[in-house]
Amino acid sequence: MNSEIIKKFCDLLGEERVFTGEAMSRHTTFKIGGPADYFLMPDKDTDVGRIVKICKESAIPYFILGNGSNLLVGDGGYRGAVIQIYKNMSAVTVEGTEITVQAGALLSSVAAAAKNAALTGFEFAGGIPGTMGGAVVMNAGAYGGEMKDVLTEVTVMDEEGEIVTLPADKLELGYRTSIIKTAGYIVLEAKLQLKEGNPEVIRETMKDLTIRRTTKQPLEYPSAGSTFKRPEGYFAGKLIMDSGLAGYQVGGAQVSEKHCGFVINAGGATARDVRTLLDNVRDIVYKKYGVTLEPEVKFLGDFEA
Repeated sequence: MNSEIIKKFCDLLGEERVFTGEAMSRHTTFKIGGPADYFLMPDKDTDVGRIVKICKESAIPYFILGNGSNLLVGDGGYRGAVIQIYKNMSAVTVEGTEITVQAGALLSSVAAAAKNAALTGFEFAGGIPGTMGGAVVMNAGAYGGEMKDVLTEVTVMDEEGEIVTLPADKLELGYRTSIIKTAGYIVLEAKLQLKEGNPEVIRETMKDLTIRRTTKQPLEYPSAGSTFKRPEGYFAGKLIMDSGLAGYQVGGAQVSEKHCGFVINAGGATARDVRTLLDNVRDIVYKKYGVTLEPEVKFLGDFEA
């Protein structure tokens, strides 16, 4: 690691928000991942731009991290800068039926704010374990709802460091994708348009969805949520279950017996364990059903270690 680069980051953010050799297992819901060369925690939009500028000038790769809920980091870590947009940039503001959300806010916090304001339309997202930034990039969805149903505009930083606001109809929101993902934009803020609702109905809906999640999903284990994308015309979890893979294990990585759409860290799993398991599951399902499963989980860093 370069001491001159470290000094630049510290001058910008302060030493308390700059870490070197930071174990990524501390920052992913899988609880897996080797060290990142630089781990940076900005608390304002302008600092994000300045970090990116330093990285580009120094030819340092960078990665934008929320709460690490859809991410597998290699055991060898990441040779670059991880820029965490999370708790330091997580304000949620409600004005009438509109909610303005910084990219680092957890979806559960946004859902709680909507519930407290008696606003309906965001109940579906209350149990998705991610941040607003990640949810916008991937057009996150659950239980019949998607981000595209409630988004009105998103403020992003483009690859030139310019901050621009894009209306929702320009985001090309599709199944687990958006123009933000394909263009490499960084989400800074989003605006949601909800509707006035019955507070009791909203509470009951969220309670019901919570019960459904806790009874059907292996939330007691570290995981990255739903592991594979839904193949057209199929359900990934059912294909895996019907292939006889419930409980299938490689090292500490396991196909959940509770919900085969989840791969869990059953204890001491390495990134290599997970990658091997995913490859094996994909191959077995393809041989049995002719359907290619595509991971929903993102991969980052060195998997050869």
